[in-house]
Amino acid sequence: MDVFLTGTAWSAGSELSTNPVFSWVWMLWLLPLLFYAALFVLIVLGIRALLKYLRSGKGDPAVRRSLGEALKSRRMGCNMTQEFVAESLGVSRQAVSKWETGAAEPSTTNLLALARLYGVSAGELLSGVEQKRK
Repeated sequence: MDVFLTGTAWSAGSELSTNPVFSWVWMLWLLPLLFYAALFVLIVLGIRALLKYLRSGKGDPAVRRSLGEALKSRRMGCNMTQEFVAESLGVSRQAVSKWETGAAEPSTTNLLALARLYGVSAGELLSGVEQKRK
């Protein structure tokens, strides 16, 4: 049985089969191309999703919160009651409640006292607080 190389197929008698060397070369060229095409599509979809998210106006919930929410989360993180905070600052419990619900805002002096009481700087206390729009 003689084997002849003819073009892209091996000829062994009357039986034809594809050239194994040619099929591997084809695969070595095709697989990286498919991989990079899939990677490109994923990157494009990721960028489109990110742009859609950014245009929606929704931000990180920790960044987009009110001063009252920030004060309440700090107070609860320190395991303090509104009554304890009020006594420490020399204000009424209702005043602390109004600050946390957003009905009123603390004065600068009280804000600095709150930061000291919670063990953070005033900048940390105000970081991520959404500004009121008029």
